[in-house]
Amino acid sequence: QVHLVESGGGLVQPGGSLRLSCAASGSYSSIRTLGWYRQAPGKQRDLVARIAIGGSTYYADSVMGRFTIFRDSAKNTLYLQMDNLKPEDTAVYYCNLGTYVRDYWGQGTQVAVSS
Repeated sequence: QVHLVESGGGLVQPGGSLRLSCAASGSYSSIRTLGWYRQAPGKQRDLVARIAIGGSTYYADSVMGRFTIFRDSAKNTLYLQMDNLKPEDTAVYYCNLGTYVRDYWGQGTQVAVSS
């Protein structure tokens, strides 16, 4: 079983920054993708950023140039650096670990951007 725990969320003003962390533990097969998703109330869960096998990255157009996804393999931790935050970024953020067998999800961390 795999256990993912997100942290780092909170309330920030527009233009502010946050760094989200996702610590992984447990046993699992080879990693295919590592990603961050977000979901606002009443809306679907959307992919924000993802690292694929080989190190290639993907960013949603809405966060391009503002967010950076990276990982620390030695610490089994995935990060999302969020800069120049906007009110539209307000959502619960979930980390995702995709293997060749199945996907795993964290419990989510709340990010609120408001003045």
